[in-house]
Amino acid sequence: MEQENCIKLPDIQALKDVIACVKHIIFPGYFEPCPTDGSLRMSYIEAQRRQLHLILATQLCASQAEHFIEQLPEIERLLQTDVDAMIANDPAVDNRDEVIYCYPLIQAMIHYRTAHALHKMQVPIIPRILTEMAHSLTGIDIHPGAQIGEYFAIDHGTGVVIGETCIIGKHVTLYQGVTLGAKNFQTDETGNMVNVPRHPVLEDYVTVYSNTSILGRITIGHHSVIGGNIWLTHSVPANSRIIQSKEIEQ
Repeated sequence: MEQENCIKLPDIQALKDVIACVKHIIFPGYFEPCPTDGSLRMSYIEAQRRQLHLILATQLCASQAEHFIEQLPEIERLLQTDVDAMIANDPAVDNRDEVIYCYPLIQAMIHYRTAHALHKMQVPIIPRILTEMAHSLTGIDIHPGAQIGEYFAIDHGTGVVIGETCIIGKHVTLYQGVTLGAKNFQTDETGNMVNVPRHPVLEDYVTVYSNTSILGRITIGHHSVIGGNIWLTHSVPANSRIIQSKEIEQ
């Protein structure tokens, strides 16, 4: 059987429509009117699912489009945990609706979790376009190759950078200006950079406060708290508390 030709130039408007459909399926009624009656609501969601499949089929192979649709329940589950994490981490939240409507985390994670699913399917270019759309909208820059667990929270969010080979566990919280980046880059014998793990690993229940840079393939142990304005290039064990040194008066 002749192999499907999956090499297509992305259609930016179609990709915006993909994200819109994902929003309408996972958060029905929030971003456009949706019936409130149970059966009509399910019919609306199913229509959005069919529309999403049609759009994806113009941008991917038919088999890839079907594979992505099969992953929607897991994408929805993860996004709902992200909403829960934001509610649990910010006392300013009044209700769930506020998080979905107002918090840049949700916009960024809809794009990221959609893009990450496509990245795992080895879809070229499109995952990066999707996350860069979110970067432009929210100031949150997440590479689609990063691995991010459930119950992920970013408060405020502006200036957050998460590199391609980051691994982030469950119940991790970041604040604005956090960089999870590379310290240096390896090259091959010809001097070309090689794509190897070079970004941090954050284990479960880690909190990183604002304007901190964690660089290199290091591990931040579970239940650690990294204070603000820290430059960290070495691993720390579980239950660590890393803060700036206090000035001692003479």
